[in-house]
Amino acid sequence: MPKKLFIDPATERKSGLITFKSIPVNQYQKSIEEEKKNYSNNDLIRIYRDMAIIREFEIMLNKIKTTNEYNGISYNHPGPAHLSIGQEASAVGMAYNLSVEDLIFGSHRSHGEILAKGLSAIHHLGEDALKTIMAGYMDGKTLSVVEKHQKGSEKDLAIDYLLYGTLAEIFARETGFNKGLGGSMHAFFPPFGIYPNNAIVGGSGDIAVGAALFKQVNKKPGIVVANIGDASMGCGPVWEGMVFSSMDQFRNLWEDDYKGGLPILFNFMNNQYGMGGQTRGETMGYDMLARVGAGVNPEQMHAERIDGYNPLAVIEAFKRKKKLLEAGKGPVLLDTLTYRYSGHSPSDASSYRSKEELDAWMKEDSLKHYEYQLINAGVVSSDQINQIKNQVIEMITHITRLATDDEISPRMNLARQPEIIGSMMFSNESVTRMEEGEPVVNHKLDENPRVKQIKRKERFGLDKNGKPISKIKTYQLRDGIFEAIIDRFYKDPTLIAYGEENREWGGAFAVYRGLTEALPYHRLFNSPISEGAIVGTAIGYGMCGGRVIPEIMYCDFLGRTGDEVFNQLPKWQAMSGNILKMPVVVRVSVGSKYGAQHSQDWSSLVAHIPGLKVVFPATPYDAKGLMNAALQGTDPVIFFESQRIYDIGEFFHKPGVPEEYYEIPIGEPDIKREGNDITILTIGATLYKAIEAAHVLDEKYNMQAEVIDARSLVPFNYVPVLDSVRKTGKILLVSDASSRGSYLKEMASTITELAFDDLDAPPVVIGSRNWIIPAHELETYFFPQVHWILDAIHHKIIPLKGHVAIEDLSDDTLISTMSKGV
Repeated sequence: MPKKLFIDPATERKSGLITFKSIPVNQYQKSIEEEKKNYSNNDLIRIYRDMAIIREFEIMLNKIKTTNEYNGISYNHPGPAHLSIGQEASAVGMAYNLSVEDLIFGSHRSHGEILAKGLSAIHHLGEDALKTIMAGYMDGKTLSVVEKHQKGSEKDLAIDYLLYGTLAEIFARETGFNKGLGGSMHAFFPPFGIYPNNAIVGGSGDIAVGAALFKQVNKKPGIVVANIGDASMGCGPVWEGMVFSSMDQFRNLWEDDYKGGLPILFNFMNNQYGMGGQTRGETMGYDMLARVGAGVNPEQMHAERIDGYNPLAVIEAFKRKKKLLEAGKGPVLLDTLTYRYSGHSPSDASSYRSKEELDAWMKEDSLKHYEYQLINAGVVSSDQINQIKNQVIEMITHITRLATDDEISPRMNLARQPEIIGSMMFSNESVTRMEEGEPVVNHKLDENPRVKQIKRKERFGLDKNGKPISKIKTYQLRDGIFEAIIDRFYKDPTLIAYGEENREWGGAFAVYRGLTEALPYHRLFNSPISEGAIVGTAIGYGMCGGRVIPEIMYCDFLGRTGDEVFNQLPKWQAMSGNILKMPVVVRVSVGSKYGAQHSQDWSSLVAHIPGLKVVFPATPYDAKGLMNAALQGTDPVIFFESQRIYDIGEFFHKPGVPEEYYEIPIGEPDIKREGNDITILTIGATLYKAIEAAHVLDEKYNMQAEVIDARSLVPFNYVPVLDSVRKTGKILLVSDASSRGSYLKEMASTITELAFDDLDAPPVVIGSRNWIIPAHELETYFFPQVHWILDAIHHKIIPLKGHVAIEDLSDDTLISTMSKGV
């Protein structure tokens, strides 16, 4: 089904020039006097107060980090504190006009942005709404601390609540906004539109785009702001996020109310440094960061440099850019000029910059300069300024005393509840649809051509005589995945899917064939070849409340998603104290025939990472049931699929794959062939080699092998395997992953530990060679084969009478190959 777009060679081959528009730089020049018609005195004073609160909060943290004391309160904080002293105007200006529907994402240096957005939310919300939020969040645990010590108004209470919840989180207290599990670099508070800050530089660059995608697809109000540093311009997630956010299809192919640019603003808090590297003049080549917008789309991302030392300049710019985003003209890039007085962290002596430079910027200090302007314009008196300062110091001192008191603000008691963090790694919820509503589809499910075609297929792979049915007539593994996915598209209005070639081809391996006809563009679309952003945007989409299926075309491409899969996707549920959910199912296709960079099984790498569920079905029945379970859940699932068996029929589950909905619990292995003499545990496509080997063992050696298909790697229920080993006394484990570091080694170790007395011989693991994967014509020398299984049993477990081994599996050979690193 071709696209509506036509690439005309006559047009493409014309000569011409690409032209660029001018990019504004620090254009705001208004005085306080001129702005009085736009702000009341109270507004202007509130801006100052918010800046003063952030400054004192960070001064407090700096003193505690460097002297272990603040205003008579002794405390040792060994954890991180990346401070933004000097950047207060940028933070307050950014947040001033944002509502709670507007979301911000941040970096490791985002305390100021958290407080600025929170203070803005408190100003905009009514007292009843504030009361509801505070009482409802974490069952009022944070509120119960501050309300005992605050006798002022509901707004005063809310400010204390914001400051305390943030500081308690930084100090790892259970009463913090994320139960102390996020800490300084990951704190957030969704009810105020404060979404996760990110310890990985640039980590929010693609996640925030996913949040904007969620708003666009689900017609939610508000914009999304990614507050990231200037050094993050060198990071993949930022570049991929900007490219993803500026896709032409949002304007050209998406239809009706879904058409238009994503409501995302990349706000680069340009404090001139990344660690000790000076971005302008040393580690970057853009000269001025705003220039980068010109290379992304014809609108140049509406890029602009603004003076982040003037809060009113930032407010004015954000007001304009927000209108652009609300009109569907995103994305937007702002280069917000600012400066941090402190080092990268309190341990940083700032030896990479001169005292003259630091003094020059401190002479321009935004807080002092704005204070001077307010007094000079008659908005406030010096006495009033001093009163605000004293109130702020008193407020921060009070909050610090509460947050450092072990009785008032305890940490999680892991001695009494040693499994409490473990219990938060997964939410384990069962949710049919993430939101109520009617899913947007193009036709009824039973009218879909692929659905009609599948109805004519044989749902069991053998005929009545036990002979295989031709593949063209057989319900295949790819059909099982398709049935589960299209069913969910007709149930969950939030569900979307995307990746490289997901639409017109029906997916690279025909799993999605039929979805193009069923779904409009905003629910199924092609992404850029940006694997990091494919997963990163899915994370943002999921944490905002949507269900999403990002696809990684080849398992080998997981390397491009390293941070997103290993550092982001698995962690946010637990770091939020289970406040966030992550209904993200990442489809990963394990290749074959395409050599060293397109045929690797990296399931072991993913299974090593806590916080991910990992499945690898090998039959149509299991593929459908496990995909149903994954899409019913609220946890991140890496769903491996082998390209070797997409066209395999169902040979185990009689009478075949049910048409109706069913789930297979993730973590439950399945006995595919019963036996009493040896257990063979398989992962993925090696199930079929094991079945072949079992037939040979039966026919030639009178051994009955029990073949168990793991189906899942994480979680994994060992009981059926242990029961089998108790019966057979022997076990061999096999998968296509390279043997060194294979997850099978972990499973073998666990089985040895749990079934030591039942074993007649140590468990034996068979994996692929520790080589590069050769060409298709040589693959039989790389991936496990039937004779490998037989030879391993013969050499390592029990001699097979009359068996002539092909492989040399002697101890000397093993020691030799290991010594060579292969």
